[in-house]
Amino acid sequence: MKKNLVIFGTRPEAIKMAPLVKAFFNSKEVFETKVCITAQHREMLDQVLSFFEIEPDYDLNLMKPDQNLYTLTADIITSLKPVLEDFKPDYVYVHGDTTTTMAASIASFYSGAKVCHIEAGLRTFNKWSPFPEEVNRSVTGRIADLHFSPTTTSKQNLLNENIDENQVFVTGNTVIDALNFSTEKVNSENYSDSEIENLKMLVQSGKKLILVTGHRRENHGQGFINMCEALKNIAESNPETQIIYPVHLNPNVQKPVYKLLNEIKNIHLIAPLSYPAFVWLMDKSYLIITDSGGVQEEAPSLGKPVLVMRDTTERPEAVEAGTVLLVGTNKEKIISETDKLLNNRELYNKMSLLHNPYGDGNACSKIVKTIANIKQ
Repeated sequence: MKKNLVIFGTRPEAIKMAPLVKAFFNSKEVFETKVCITAQHREMLDQVLSFFEIEPDYDLNLMKPDQNLYTLTADIITSLKPVLEDFKPDYVYVHGDTTTTMAASIASFYSGAKVCHIEAGLRTFNKWSPFPEEVNRSVTGRIADLHFSPTTTSKQNLLNENIDENQVFVTGNTVIDALNFSTEKVNSENYSDSEIENLKMLVQSGKKLILVTGHRRENHGQGFINMCEALKNIAESNPETQIIYPVHLNPNVQKPVYKLLNEIKNIHLIAPLSYPAFVWLMDKSYLIITDSGGVQEEAPSLGKPVLVMRDTTERPEAVEAGTVLLVGTNKEKIISETDKLLNNRELYNKMSLLHNPYGDGNACSKIVKTIANIKQ
């Protein structure tokens, strides 16, 4: 029997790893699987675990007030040592590009376990954008023994870095597996959620709903001011639309957003949403304006065009497929591209009906099958 340890620490990681955990649990005759959370994020992580009904075997509970990258990285590595010594996994699974991912890869390498990188091979080729994620995933890519890439583009990035082709597997992105499960669950008749009930009262029937998210460090300062000024213009020029913006808790985000947008009649600033409530709201939106990475992958499966408020993206497949459009934090471009999608139905349909380049929701089964077929 193969021993698996799945490690994650943030909400996005938990969302994308949850369906993989459940897939391994469904193959108990082949795998003994345990889950370790660093709790790099605490409350938001717990919400996801509850929604997917996953109970961690190890909870490092590392989130602290005013934590920084230096202390967090050191704490993850040292705290994982006794976990790895206790369970002695054959395979450790890490996801994407967080500090947990990079530090857990180093710790697992020290322990002698094989490192499996989920969502491997994403690159912007600019170590400062996004920061620190680009370096986190690059370091993890050097350490990993098995690379599960969402697309052929991300596979090619790894091959260009001299990773052995026999170690790279194109699976699609596990976020689509999570989205399919979650959309079905939140729209089922017997599912009850107070946040979703509140959103149902907030969403105005007959109005085109624009969902906005923003949090990236590189957009703090003038970037967020530009974004907010663009949203104000869009709202005032299109009174028949409704903008809902769950505002990130970072003061660098909250200050400009509330200062510039709080008094706009058809802009609704709300608290950050749980994952199921956010999935429900994505499903009900007309278009999405974001600087998030995960939303670029999820929204096309729901048929939602995405305007990405970033100058670079490690997800070029979506740009090439036409499901997302980069607008940066350029005020005029955000306004003009939003207006096109609101008023040009042909353009809107072209974006919303395109195929999602990130897969069909079977990534986890492909990963499980790959590991199961490896001879010990």
